[in-house]
Amino acid sequence: MARIVASLSLMLASSLPFASPASAQIAVPAPLAQLQAALADVPAYAPGRVALEIKDLATGYTSGVNANAVMPAASTIKIPIMVEVFRQMEAGKFDLNRRVHLEAADRDWGSGDICDAPAGSGFAVSELLTKMITVSDNTAANMLIRLVGRAEINATMTDLGLHHTQLADYIRTAEWGVRRTLRTTPADMVKLLTGMAKHQLIDEWSSREMIAILEHQQINTLLPAALPGYVAIAHKTGSFDDTLNDVGIVYGQEPYVIAVMTTDLPSLSSGRTFIRQISRMAYDRLEQFGQWRLSNDAAGELSSGTAETPNASADGSAASTQDVPMWGTAASPAPSPAATP
Repeated sequence: MARIVASLSLMLASSLPFASPASAQIAVPAPLAQLQAALADVPAYAPGRVALEIKDLATGYTSGVNANAVMPAASTIKIPIMVEVFRQMEAGKFDLNRRVHLEAADRDWGSGDICDAPAGSGFAVSELLTKMITVSDNTAANMLIRLVGRAEINATMTDLGLHHTQLADYIRTAEWGVRRTLRTTPADMVKLLTGMAKHQLIDEWSSREMIAILEHQQINTLLPAALPGYVAIAHKTGSFDDTLNDVGIVYGQEPYVIAVMTTDLPSLSSGRTFIRQISRMAYDRLEQFGQWRLSNDAAGELSSGTAETPNASADGSAASTQDVPMWGTAASPAPSPAATP
C-alpha cells in the first residue's frame, strides 16, 4: 500500500503545473488530495485485477492505480483501429464512402450482426466505423483491420507513444488466445484519448469525427451509468467473460479522460460495480476541483489549455441496459485467415 501511495504522490507532483519544485510547500487542493487518497485505497476492495488512470484535461493532473499494467484490451482495442482508419484517410488513401466487401475470414460471432451478411456484401467505411464502436461489431473491426493493415495499426500506436498497445491478430473471440492478442494499458488509452480530446490526434477534423462516433456509444452500463444524465461522454467499452473495461472522455464542468480496466473478476457484476464507483468518484472530485479553481480564480494559473466541450448527443436513442460481451457464445467458430497482415 505504501508503494502505491508513494507512486500516486509522485504522479501528482510531476503532473500538476502548480506543484513545481520551487513551490513544493503549496498545499494540494482538497478535491485532488481526496481523489489521491481514495485511489490509494482501491486495492483493498478491488475485485480481481484492476488498473486505471484519470487525467484532468485543463491542468494535466494525472493519477491512477497500476496505470501501466498491461491488461486484456477486449473491445477498447477498437479505438486504435479507428485512429488508424482516420490516419489513412487523412493521408488520402480512401474516404468514408470507400466500400469494403465482407470476406469469410472477416467473420466473428462474438458481437454484432455484420457476420450474418452474405460473403461479398459491401459496407461503407463510415458504417463499419459506426458499428465497430457503437455496438462493438467484431466483424466490422476485422474488415477495417484488413483494410488498413494490422502492422500499420501497431506502428501508428508506437509512433504515438503507446508502447504497450498491441493488436497481435484479428479479433477471434472463439479462441482463448484473444486475451493475449489484444493488449493495452490505462495509461496508453488515456494518452490516446487526451490527444483526441484536445483535437490534436491526426488533425482537428479527425479528432472531432472520432469523438462524435464515441459519443454515440450504445453500451452505457459502466462509466456513464454513474454520471448525471446530462453529462456527455465519448467512450468505448470492452468485455470478456471475466473482464470489463471502459475508457472515455467525460465532458463535465471539469473535462477529464478516464480509463478503467478489470480482469480475473469473480463476476461481471462485481466489475460493473467497481467501474461505476471509480467513475462517480472521479466525477465528484473533479467537479469539486473545478469549483475550487473558479472560487480561487486560478484557471489562468493552473490551466495548460482548456479542451472544448462538444454538445451532448440529442438523438434520444435508448442506451443498452446490458453489457455486450466481445467473447461470443455462438456455436460457429470464427475462421482464422490464411495469413495475418
